[in-house]
Amino acid sequence: MANLQTVTPLYSGIVPPLVTPLADRDKLDHAGTQRLLEHVIKGGVHGVFILGTTGEAPSLSYRLRREFIQLVCETVAHRVPVFVGVTDTSLVESLRLADFAKESGADAVVLSTPYYFPAGQTELIQYIADIVEEVPLPLMLYNMPSLTKVWFEVDTLRRLTQHQQIIGVKDSSGDMKYFQQILSLKEIRPDWSMFIGPEHLTAEAVAMGGDGGVNGGANIYPQLFVDLYNASITKQDQQIEVLSQRVNRLQQIYSVGKYASRFIKATKCALSINGICSDHMAEPFNHFMKPQRNEVSDILSRM
Repeated sequence: MANLQTVTPLYSGIVPPLVTPLADRDKLDHAGTQRLLEHVIKGGVHGVFILGTTGEAPSLSYRLRREFIQLVCETVAHRVPVFVGVTDTSLVESLRLADFAKESGADAVVLSTPYYFPAGQTELIQYIADIVEEVPLPLMLYNMPSLTKVWFEVDTLRRLTQHQQIIGVKDSSGDMKYFQQILSLKEIRPDWSMFIGPEHLTAEAVAMGGDGGVNGGANIYPQLFVDLYNASITKQDQQIEVLSQRVNRLQQIYSVGKYASRFIKATKCALSINGICSDHMAEPFNHFMKPQRNEVSDILSRM
């Protein structure tokens, strides 16, 4: 077994799951994308994750996804690592997107369980094994059961630790007992990066031994989440409390609106209010109307 004191994860810190700034249907907001990237990099983030849930990836055309990958990689210019989501219902399309990410200069790809048809765990193990044989970049697994309807069960992840191409897990389940269980896999793979998704759980996750957060709110206030992460790894309890209260106040924007899409809508709305990028949504979603926009603005003004 590797010495846990001498092996550190490849990636750690705050990695915002970037929104995809859109100008119209199947049209990127190029200037907004560039402003957003400069905003989060200036805020001290440790990487960016594109084409995930917050990035509305399943609603975007393959052409636009490629355009976005290329634009992000060119703009970032290796200042921070770029993680590209390649989750798809088709294994072939996932591999094609991974190949394009490699050609564009991305650092790693992120893969959740296939959605629509629910895979059994033995099927999932074989699916990941097949992906790993061909994927040209390091692969991070993404546990998002609320949307894919399938978990990466702990025993499944334990079996997948044998694949050196896999570099860790991003867990967005919100189940901290599960997160604690997958952290135990560091005994086998101390090099694995273990990220938490729900931003209000970041400090707790780091205290448990996690490596950072893939936090949607870091699109809006990157420095806040970077400061919280730094306070968490250095165990500054008073600072953690102050910063966690600010994060919790930000959470109020996610209660605006009545549909499940409100999390992405609120994030894009806040970015639009702050003059960073368009709040145009990929169909079938619509951006917040004026009453909801005013609510988000009020919350931000109190931040």
